[in-house]
Amino acid sequence: MTDHETPATTSAEAKDAPAIPFALRIGSEWAWRLGAILVVAAGLIWLLRFVSFLIIPVLVAALLAGLLMPVVRWLVRHKVPRGLAVAITELGMIAVVAGALTLVGRQLVVGFHDLWSEALVGVQRVQDWLSTGPLHLSATQIDGYLQQAAKALEGNSDSIVSGALSFGSTAGHFGTGLILALFILIFFLLEGERIWLFLVGLMPRRARAATNGAGRKGWASMVSYVRVQVFVAFVDAVGIGVGAAILQVPLALPLGVLVFLGSFIPIVGALVTGAIAVLLALVANGPVNALIMLIVVLAVQQLESHVLQPLVMGKAVSLHPVAVILAVAAGSFLAGIPGALFAVPTLAVANSAIRYIAARGWEHDPALHAKEPEEDTHDAKTPEAENPVTSAQ
Repeated sequence: MTDHETPATTSAEAKDAPAIPFALRIGSEWAWRLGAILVVAAGLIWLLRFVSFLIIPVLVAALLAGLLMPVVRWLVRHKVPRGLAVAITELGMIAVVAGALTLVGRQLVVGFHDLWSEALVGVQRVQDWLSTGPLHLSATQIDGYLQQAAKALEGNSDSIVSGALSFGSTAGHFGTGLILALFILIFFLLEGERIWLFLVGLMPRRARAATNGAGRKGWASMVSYVRVQVFVAFVDAVGIGVGAAILQVPLALPLGVLVFLGSFIPIVGALVTGAIAVLLALVANGPVNALIMLIVVLAVQQLESHVLQPLVMGKAVSLHPVAVILAVAAGSFLAGIPGALFAVPTLAVANSAIRYIAARGWEHDPALHAKEPEEDTHDAKTPEAENPVTSAQ
C-alpha cells in the first residue's frame, strides 16, 4: 500500500468505526432487557396481590398434592378406584390434622391453666426484684408505671379494636381459603395430569415440548422440596419436643407441633419457635432450665443446618443457602408469611425449569413422548399433529 492511500483508508475506517464503545453498547443492551424483565415482574407481582385470595389456595393445594400423590398412586395400584383413592387420601389427611389439633388444643387448655399460675409467680418475682434489686423502685413507682401503661392502652383502644376486627376478617379469609384449597386439591389429585396437559396445549405448538418438560421438572423439584421439608420439620419437632419434655417444660407436645409447622418457613420459623421454647422454659422453670433449653434448640438447629440441609435438602433442591435466605427475605417483604412460606418452593421450581430450558432438555427427554397434550380433531390428520414433540424439535 502506497503512502498516498493511507489517509483515505484511515478516513474510511473512521467512518465505519462505531461512535459508541463496544462495552457500553453491550451494557446498554443488557440494561434495557433486564429493565424490561424487572418491570414485567413487578407488574405481575402487583397484579397478583389483588388475587392473592385465589393464588394462595392454589399454591397450598399444589404443595399438598405433591405430598399426597404417592398415597393415591399406592391405592390405585392396589385396585382402588381413583376417585375413591382420592377421597380416602384427602379425608384421611383431614382426620389426621383434626385429631392432632384436637389433642394439641386439650394440652393447651390444661397447660395454660398451670402456666398462668407460674406466670403470676414469675411476675411477683420480677416485682420483688425491682424493689430489692439495683433499681430500688418503690411500690408507688411501680403502680405509677402500671397506670401509665393502662392509660396508653386506653388511648390506643381504637387501634386495638381495629386490629381485632382485622384479625376476625383475616380468620374468615383463612377459612375460605382453606375450603377452596381442599376443593382444588381434589381435582389436582383426581385429574392433575389432564389439567396440566390442557394448559400445555394452550401454548404455541413449537413451545409445547419445552413447556411440558420444564413444568414437569419444576413439579418434581417442588415435590422433592415438600417431602424433604416434612422430614426436616419432623426431626426439628421431635428433637425440641423431646428435649422440652425431658426438661419438664410445660406444653411440650403443643410446642413440638408449633415447631413442626414453623419449620416450613425456612430460617425464620426455626428462630421464632426456638425462642418460644426458651421463653416457656424461662417462665416455668427459671433461667438455668431456659439456658439448657436454649442449648437443645441450638443443637437441633445445628443438626438441621449442617447435616439435614446440605445432605438431604441440597440433593433434593439445588439451591444455595444464600439464595434461600434472600428468597425468604424477599417473599416476606412482598407478601408477609405466605411469601416466606412459598418463596423457596417457587424459587426451586423456577431454578429447575430454567435449567431444563437452558439445556434444551426436551430434545432428549423420552418421558415427553408418552405424555403429550391431546391435539384438536381438525389437526389430527396432519403429520405434525400426530407427534407434537417431534414437530417442536
